[in-house]
Amino acid sequence: MAAFPLLVVLITAFSPQSDVLSWPPSLLPSSWTAENFAGVFERLPVWAELRNTVVLSVSVTILSLILDSLVAYALAFVPFRGRSVLFIILISTMMIPFQSLLVPLYKMLSSVGLVGTMIGMVLPRAADVTGIFLLRQFFIQIPQDLHNAARIDGASEFRIYRSIVLPNASAGLLTLGMFNFIGNWNDMLWPMVMTNSAEDRTLTAGLALLNGSSLGVIPYGVTMAGSLISVIPLVVVFAVVQRRFIEGVATSGIKG
Repeated sequence: MAAFPLLVVLITAFSPQSDVLSWPPSLLPSSWTAENFAGVFERLPVWAELRNTVVLSVSVTILSLILDSLVAYALAFVPFRGRSVLFIILISTMMIPFQSLLVPLYKMLSSVGLVGTMIGMVLPRAADVTGIFLLRQFFIQIPQDLHNAARIDGASEFRIYRSIVLPNASAGLLTLGMFNFIGNWNDMLWPMVMTNSAEDRTLTAGLALLNGSSLGVIPYGVTMAGSLISVIPLVVVFAVVQRRFIEGVATSGIKG
């Protein structure tokens, strides 16, 4: 049953528009066609939008893994005054909906000329409180004896972070990486707000702006074909890392 929506997308993508709009609907089309895929490339700059999607997703994933893990390490292992208070404040910000920050964030980026640029889309998402919290929970499950032994041997904090903490939290890093990659790949609102032209948008944002003819007929077949093009890379990535991803979700505790 979980795969049924994907099956509907697949069938609709290869169905003629007349079959898609027919009533009563049928599960299988009267004939199979690839014209919907041609329609996607006619209506959208697919390769440019797909490139933007990859750049956004990969860049945010890499930056967030680096920055989130550094902050999570400090909150988990580095003793400093006000650490608990800072952690509580960070967790509290998770209650603020992202939509409420759109206008001030847009104005701030516009004032420095970053609206309509890839840097402007990536930078606000380079660090994430959810990722910091998730990695901290993984980090504190690593035995403290490993840290103590490394410090006795004269290892610096960065050496402990790089050689002990990160290798032992690989499942958590992979989990956060997958969440960030999929979330930014499928995001529609942020790329639409931050871009001014079709060539600058991501594929998801481009598909959201697909419209029909002057008669207002929605091109469901074309939209489903574009959605299929967009989802295939995610299916491939998830199939490769599925086991480690599920392991990471299953072992992410809430140890204090």
